[in-house]
Amino acid sequence: MKLITVTDAWHPQVNGVVRTIEATNREIERAGHTTDVISPQAFGSVPCPGYGEIRLSLAPYRSLARLLDSALAGHHEIAIHVATEGPLGHAARRYCRVRQLPYSTAYHTRFPQYLKAMFGVPAPWTYGFLRHFHGPADVVMAPTPAVERELREHGLDNVALWTRGVDIEMFTPRDPLIADAPHPVFLNVGRVSVEKNIQAFLALDLPGTKIVAGVGPALETLKLRFPEVRFVGVLDAVNLARLYSSADVFVFPSRTDTFGLVMLEALACGTPVAAFPVQGPVDVVGESSVAVLDEDLRKAALNALRIDRASCRAYAERHSWRAATVQFLALQHPFAPASLADAAPGSAH
Repeated sequence: MKLITVTDAWHPQVNGVVRTIEATNREIERAGHTTDVISPQAFGSVPCPGYGEIRLSLAPYRSLARLLDSALAGHHEIAIHVATEGPLGHAARRYCRVRQLPYSTAYHTRFPQYLKAMFGVPAPWTYGFLRHFHGPADVVMAPTPAVERELREHGLDNVALWTRGVDIEMFTPRDPLIADAPHPVFLNVGRVSVEKNIQAFLALDLPGTKIVAGVGPALETLKLRFPEVRFVGVLDAVNLARLYSSADVFVFPSRTDTFGLVMLEALACGTPVAAFPVQGPVDVVGESSVAVLDEDLRKAALNALRIDRASCRAYAERHSWRAATVQFLALQHPFAPASLADAAPGSAH
């Protein structure tokens, strides 16, 4: 089988969507199948307003159609996955509908909450767009049961669960990247933008050191507003794991993320989590002993200092990408195997 993923989010972006695609493809290839990613790198593109690191493809339909036509001509066992709702996602959706091909989509970003918080767009308008985009797919994949329920409540009846995982080989306790920071060290990793609510973390009266890893449109503003915070930019995976290992607590202030993959990455490195008790953190760590969820984020961060780091690592080890990819493959149509155990090289499905 060959999986073709069409995504508007790709390198040089470093975010949950990109990491999810990379990790899923890695597991699929380990099972003996092949993968391909069609991204804005293959097209003329412009930066997204306000998010310069995000590229928007310009009128991509014809070029995308040629790429997919070529792929389909060379393989009989192909699954098409549309990962994002941007220009490439729309072009892939149109291609599959015109040719009556099965395809899957994924819901990575809580657009109704983001757009309402940032621009005042009424949530019913955005849910209408989501029904339009995801409704014709064979399946739209949601990362948590809560998100699955949310989409069903707003009119999508083709929703299925596809959870996320963590690379427990890459993200593991390592030598600290930053050894000179006064402890306790409180860390946040992710896109530095308004909807991530990072300012709620940076404004906390906490002892020790605050560190932020990532880039985004709010970076320069936050640097000026919080000069005492250490902003370290984007790191490769090894150094990111070392940074997680440097921290005493990972603070996740977002109120709108569908999942929050960075929480699992931090836990895999032995770092406990502090977050608000909202969708995302509740789904990922809400019933565990490796995080503190509280509307008083300062209280959560300070209480998380008491959590045993070994228990954090043990919790993350139960959430592998292999298990998540089993779910993903089971939802692909028509050629994907039901489990990775069935996915032997050269087998017909």
